[in-house]
Amino acid sequence: MNSNNSDLQRLKAKVCALLQLHAIDEHAHDVLSPWIAAQSLLEHHLYEDLGLPSRTQMGHFMQAHFPTLSAQKPKDKLWKKFLYDAIDEVAPACATCDDQATCFRCLISQSA
Repeated sequence: MNSNNSDLQRLKAKVCALLQLHAIDEHAHDVLSPWIAAQSLLEHHLYEDLGLPSRTQMGHFMQAHFPTLSAQKPKDKLWKKFLYDAIDEVAPACATCDDQATCFRCLISQSA
């Protein structure tokens, strides 16, 4: 369990660092980045884990707080997938995701 926990903490730190690089202000850097990174470890789509009502709202949220990162995200790629691709990792939820077929360039579904 410690190994799994340390892997999750490593992933969380990498996602947080990526977000902090693109944070628009101190609040996004110090508060939102760690929160989003922690939520990205959960098992649902990121917008759901953040309590947002839709992918559209997720896009608006990320554009408002991480505009340079938002500008890099391909339109068809889901946010969680994009963040983990950006850090060269696979999100913990991807292994059991039932939306792999519609996730833009999902490496898991291609290797299956």
